[in-house]
Amino acid sequence: MRLTLLIPELIWPEPGDAETFAGLACPALATLLARGRRTDATREAATFDAAIARAFGLDRAVPYAALRLLGEGIDPGEAHWACADPVHLRLHQERLILADGSRIDVAMAEAETLTGELNRYFGDVGEFRATAPDRWYLRLSAAADFETLPLSAMAGRRVERLLPEDRHTAWLRKLLNEAQMLLHGHAINESRGDSGRMTINSLWLWGPGQLPRELRAEWTAVFSDHPLACGLARCTGIPAEAAPAGLAELETQAGTDGRVLVTLDPLLRAVQYEDSEAWRSGLAKLESDWFAPLAAAVRRGRIELDLRASTIYGELGWQAGRGDLWKFWQRPQPLQTLAQSLAAAAKAREEAAA
Repeated sequence: MRLTLLIPELIWPEPGDAETFAGLACPALATLLARGRRTDATREAATFDAAIARAFGLDRAVPYAALRLLGEGIDPGEAHWACADPVHLRLHQERLILADGSRIDVAMAEAETLTGELNRYFGDVGEFRATAPDRWYLRLSAAADFETLPLSAMAGRRVERLLPEDRHTAWLRKLLNEAQMLLHGHAINESRGDSGRMTINSLWLWGPGQLPRELRAEWTAVFSDHPLACGLARCTGIPAEAAPAGLAELETQAGTDGRVLVTLDPLLRAVQYEDSEAWRSGLAKLESDWFAPLAAAVRRGRIELDLRASTIYGELGWQAGRGDLWKFWQRPQPLQTLAQSLAAAAKAREEAAA
């Protein structure tokens, strides 16, 4: 099997955080990273969504909304869609900080009520739709071309602006401002505020476009819990199933042949919201369920591994085959050492470009 394993935030983004890195026991991962061949895709900070899209050959102007909708089992047709995900914006030290829908614990009944209310006021612009508590969409009445970062890049982060400030998006900025006022005064948010819960006070609009046609990909099977990956698989006619619990389950489901893509995201939320304990426990589970059996399977020649990680340092990659893991002279290093070298390389590039 030729296995591509895509894991966001595999490297903790604070290289000087000795407490988070202290005592990490992940020898199999360290071996794979030390002896694998580096195949980095980007040197700029990489988002999980963009890395998934690149795995299917898409790099720019990705219609994330239509593809994610398809992954949820809904045909987007020929319409133009945008993700309109519910968020909470709060002012902290004169900066706007964003919390996404999973963090603010949106109920499905709340999502349906609020999108229904938005449709009452903005029917001429398009139709809002909630497919899950934290995943909302806007079917646009007319095509809209704008570029904002995926929500996965903004969760837990400072927000500079909600939409690009140009004449082409003036109508969309007006829509967003009016939607914020509507959400602010809604009874659901009044109730949430009274009970001390974060309100649903804005939307994150991103990923506009139509479903791409004649998309091709190299995979024979895709295993993922991410609706974007599932949508891309369906768009290319590739079988898509839920992410397995570990390598043993994957081999049972996928067999020994083919080119298989697996996405695993247990570290993503931990990094977004700076939860170092959750990141450490997630990494420990990945070590036992995936990296340890993978190192053994690669060493025996059962699997050729392509490990990809979207991180603040770029989309990093390591390829490992049977011969690579016998390179005993390439000694595994602590993850903090790798993080520090990546940070130093990024700083050197910034200084060279200045």
